[in-house]
Amino acid sequence: MEVVRLNWLFLIITLVGVPLSLIGGFFHWPDIFMFILYAVTIVGLASYMGRATESLSIAAGPSVGGLLNATFGNAVELIISFFALKEGLVGVVTASITGSVIGNLLLVGGLSILVGGLRYKRQTFNIHVASHTAGILVFSIIVAFVFPVVFAQKMTAYNVQLLSTAIAVVMILIYLFSLLFRLVTHRGVYKGPEDEEPSHEVPEWGVGKAVLILAAATVAVAYISERLVGTIEPVARSFGWTELFIGVIIVAIVGNAAEHATAIVMAYKNRMNVTVEIAIGSTLQIAMFVAPLLVIVSWALPTHLPLVFPVTELIAMVLSVLLTISITSDGDTNWFEGAMLLAAYIIMGFGFFLL
Repeated sequence: MEVVRLNWLFLIITLVGVPLSLIGGFFHWPDIFMFILYAVTIVGLASYMGRATESLSIAAGPSVGGLLNATFGNAVELIISFFALKEGLVGVVTASITGSVIGNLLLVGGLSILVGGLRYKRQTFNIHVASHTAGILVFSIIVAFVFPVVFAQKMTAYNVQLLSTAIAVVMILIYLFSLLFRLVTHRGVYKGPEDEEPSHEVPEWGVGKAVLILAAATVAVAYISERLVGTIEPVARSFGWTELFIGVIIVAIVGNAAEHATAIVMAYKNRMNVTVEIAIGSTLQIAMFVAPLLVIVSWALPTHLPLVFPVTELIAMVLSVLLTISITSDGDTNWFEGAMLLAAYIIMGFGFFLL
């Protein structure tokens, strides 16, 4: 029932937001109003992209479905970051990547665990999957993101970009290997009796309808994302916000809002394996697929994107990973642990706001 209500809400947002976005852009409505309108509309469109991708994934089977989710799971984030990079807003791109990581782990994970924990005193999920993803989190954030920062101090800008590209290629390969591991070579090996997902899923839409919706939503998101990026600087000046705060908090939440809502609903229904898959899986997708892909794509743009993050953003991501691993490593959660994750996000958010 909760999912149905969310779908109706996203439908209303999309039907109202898309035409208003077109009209407002044509008549040059105020930047602040258009920024809010674009952001809310993207949330609605992201919901349809996610549902279409999920339908195609179920219809195509687990192996192809994993690749589809890898490609389109964070498509909105990728599109927004691409246009920001195209405009030379490297700070917004790195901040949005940082925001996605801490937002998925601390905000979504914390709020989901808190909401689920208030209804169930103790919630469990597959401990083997938790241990497996913990290792990948350490690799993707602590190894792949910290390493370039250390070496960048003694390299030219061109060599930094070469190093970033080499790391990006390795990360994408490892991400594809992780899909191969989970969906082919070790499919079902780590499934335990606590896994609550249904074994036979029925796609919401047929293949033809899902492809049509995904294509239309992607085109709409691309258009609106380009407009959204164009309003970032005027809005930042109006509110006195930095591009860092907009990227870490606003853009990151907008790009993943629909997915966040689903994770919280799943935790409320005690389907914690799904919640963990959304929170941690989406983080891995950002760190090991979206960010590396942007590094590679940036070679075709005037502004290159190196995998070198400011120290404040790097520390925020590392702390988020370590805190998440310490709480989820036992495969057991309660509302207090969710409150701690959420508190960490609020502290970091306030720090980025004041910075």
